[in-house]
Order: sequence, then structure tokens, then C-alpha cells
Amino acid sequence: MNSIDKNRQRVFHLMLLLPVVILFIFSYLPIFGIVIAFQDYQPGLGFFKSDWVGFENFRTLALLPDFMPALRNTLVIAVFKIIGNLVFPVAFALMLNELRVKWFKKTVQTITYLPYFLSWVVLGGILLDFLSQGNTSSDAGLMNTALLNLGLIDAPISFLGDKHVFPGTVIISDVWKHFGYNTIVYLAALTNINPSLYEASSIDGAGRWKQTWSVTLPGITPIIILMTVLSIGSILNAGFEQIFVLYSPSVYETGDIIDTLVYRLGLVDSQFSLSAAVGVFKSVVSGILILVSFKLADKYAGYRVF
Repeated sequence: MNSIDKNRQRVFHLMLLLPVVILFIFSYLPIFGIVIAFQDYQPGLGFFKSDWVGFENFRTLALLPDFMPALRNTLVIAVFKIIGNLVFPVAFALMLNELRVKWFKKTVQTITYLPYFLSWVVLGGILLDFLSQGNTSSDAGLMNTALLNLGLIDAPISFLGDKHVFPGTVIISDVWKHFGYNTIVYLAALTNINPSLYEASSIDGAGRWKQTWSVTLPGITPIIILMTVLSIGSILNAGFEQIFVLYSPSVYETGDIIDTLVYRLGLVDSQFSLSAAVGVFKSVVSGILILVSFKLADKYAGYRVF
């Protein structure tokens, strides 16, 4: 390697220095804080002087009445989000692929992408008004007003206050926010399908529907499998920001997830050690699932991370 190449490499390493330092400070250094999961942590005493209690916090966690419901809710909401964020983007990509009017296709794509770029704080405010039950049927939100006018319901529904309706509201709103953006992956996969396959199937007498089942879907099956197995690693991430913005005590039974439980235990109730134990539990399980998902991705989709 000559001196010019060496100098160029030094420049590249210097460019990486700041991001690496930031990553270390905000991502790796805080990992030391997991020790409080094994302590009776007292903020005034700090990490080094707080009493060690071993796995006592984890035993307390197992007996915590709110833990198992939160774990169940996390799994249910996350699994249905994974399914929804797989099925709807694939279906939408297939429909967009059939459009031949380019300006209309691009317009539809742009409109469906927009919600992805809005934070849940903004969308939460919109949904609170849109799904409002109102005090009377006359001041109900747009969704309830539309359902009432169509005769589909007799009284306004509390989408965000009914524990039976809230999980479905969370799942549907998450799919609505992300499906347009997630479609990009499948549209890119569709462009890699050999056009001659469509020509051959057309000669054999296959129509557009038959071509979709015989050519299009098999052509994007590897990327579908890849996206599915990679999502396994995030199965304990049910969406803290979304649920934190939308939920209330009335829906804790079916809407409380691990992340919101950690928030309440740690920041609201000041049970720092117990909330850290919940976080460690989630991190360990998520780490195992990520490794499993990488193995499955390598086995079934030929995708390798390391």
C-alpha cells in the first residue's frame, strides 16, 4: 500500500472516529447499568455501594402480577403486527405491480409512504381525534361518525378505551403506518423477476391472475421468507412509542407491554432494580431470537449476516 492509499485510509478512519465514540458512549457504556438488575439499587449509593441481591429481582419479577399479562400482550400484539406487516405490503406490492399508468402508480405510492415519516406523537394526536368516542354520538370522531351513518354500529365505540378493542386498534394503526414503506422491499424484488417468465406463461395461456400465482409469488418468496425470519428477532418489540401515546389505565389488561411496564416500574414507581430485571429478561430473549432468526434466514433464504 503506497503513501497515498495510507493517507486515504487515515482520513476514512478519522471520519469513523466520531460515530464510533458516540456509539460507545450511548450504546455500549450504558450496558454497565444492567448490574442494577442484580442489586437493591439506591440512587444515592450508586452502582458500587448498593447491596447485591443476586437473582432476587428476577424471582420478584416472576411473581409480579403485571408481568405475565404484559408478556402475553407483547407476544400477541407483536405477532399480529409481524403478520400484518407481511401480508398487506406483499398484497399491496402485487396490486401496484399490475398498474400500468405510471403517474397514478407513483401518486398512490407517495400517499401510502407518508404516514411512515410521521412520528407516533403526531399520529397519536390524529388518531385520538379520528377514533374519538365523544360524549354523545353527535361529537364522535370521524370513524365512529362514519360507522354510525352506515348503520354498522348502534353506539360509538371506544377504540382507545375498550380493553377488547384496543389491541386491534394498535395492530391496524401500526400496519397502516408501515405497510406503504414496507412495500418498497417487495417492489424491488418484483423488478428482479425475469420478464421472459411472464412471456412464457402468457404463451401457455396463463392470465394475469395465474401469472401472479405461478410466476410473481414464487419470484418474491425468498425475500418474503427473509423478512419473516428476520422479524422473529423483534417479536418482543411491540412498539413502545405507539402504545405509550395511545394507551390508558383502562386498557392495561390487554394493552400493557414489556416496554411500558419497564417505564412504569422504573420512572413512575422508581423500582429501578426491578425494571432493569425486566429489561435484562427482554434483552436476553431478544438476543436468542435474533440468533435463531439469522440461522433461519441463512437456511431458508440464503442470507448471512456473519
